[in-house]
Amino acid sequence: MAADLSHDLVAAFDPNRLDTAFYQDPYPTYAALRELDPVHRCPDGTWFLTRYADLDQIYRDRNSFSSDKKVAFGPKFGPGSPLFEHHTTSLVFNDPPYHTRVRRHIVSALTPRVLQSMEPQVAALVDRLLDRLGERRRFDLIEEFAAAIPIEVIGNLLRVPHEDREPLRGWSLAILGALEPTLTDQQLAAGNRAVREFTDYLQRLADDRRACLSDDDLLSRLLQEKDLSIPELLHNCVFLLNAGHETTTNLIGNGLALLLSDPPSLQRLRREPELIVSAVEECLRFESPNQLGNRLVVQPCCVGGVTLTPGAYLNLCIGAANRDAREFAQPDVFDIGRKPNRHLAFAAGGHACAGMSVARLEARIAILRLIERFPDMQLTGEQVRGGRARFRGFRSLWASI
Repeated sequence: MAADLSHDLVAAFDPNRLDTAFYQDPYPTYAALRELDPVHRCPDGTWFLTRYADLDQIYRDRNSFSSDKKVAFGPKFGPGSPLFEHHTTSLVFNDPPYHTRVRRHIVSALTPRVLQSMEPQVAALVDRLLDRLGERRRFDLIEEFAAAIPIEVIGNLLRVPHEDREPLRGWSLAILGALEPTLTDQQLAAGNRAVREFTDYLQRLADDRRACLSDDDLLSRLLQEKDLSIPELLHNCVFLLNAGHETTTNLIGNGLALLLSDPPSLQRLRREPELIVSAVEECLRFESPNQLGNRLVVQPCCVGGVTLTPGAYLNLCIGAANRDAREFAQPDVFDIGRKPNRHLAFAAGGHACAGMSVARLEARIAILRLIERFPDMQLTGEQVRGGRARFRGFRSLWASI
């Protein structure tokens, strides 16, 4: 019966036609694909890959696989649309030499010294949020905690005035939501409107910043780079805010949901707080905040025993690869002490996430300080998933103390 069910899941799988049950728990479908059809041909002609080794191969081979999305995003967003311009200018959807040039500027601004200086600021922010939660007694851990942290952290990195930060999350959700496999006309319009409003705001901020450039914020440093055009600067600042907000919100929210639903792991982390480093890595693996990536085949190659030709479009399922028993012992067990843990939550190779150190820092501080501050915290049952395939997180996660 179980085998029949797995075959049915594989036969019926179409990333463009996902249902509520999949959004709640995609892992049975991922397991069936991984074991029965790891290089799955989708009804639209694209491929859906679920094994760790295959994704790792693709991430590290820039000659055979391209990250450039101009061909894919033209039909999706419409050439010349704000969403098309934004996503095809973001470094994550580009190849070298453009990707290398832009990434170098961003990574050079996130030095170990900068990260070290951020730690007390993040801790102070988290403590302020915890003070507010303590007054409430019952609260939404997403809206009132997890989502508030990355917006403030990245807002500080770019020195966005506090009074201007309220629209940032809405813009981010609309722009990244447009990356889902299927879109309604309303979602497309909202995404395009968000890009226009976001870049208009950043243009005004950049114009003001030029009058008082410093080395204290990322925007000032990027404005001083001679080989960054204004559109490149604006769209990659939007990308930084969006990517840092969405994935880190999901990382913190998913991590808290996992720990609060698993009392033995929660108590172990309280007893051994030094495990917070491996605990965050396990949260990244077990409930990867970013579940999907994409590549375009640009030269003939073989992946998972399947010959792929130029023009083939690949969906890389990070969420499935991170549960692959060929790489992880007992992959469906949440183990906060897991070592080694070579997950692909931040991709790998030259496209490994440029902001991964910032995300890890935020998650370690936020999760550990919250569980230490509120030892009697419990989830109250109202857990609403985000209803998206690419980004896995919660829309709301209610708890009480």
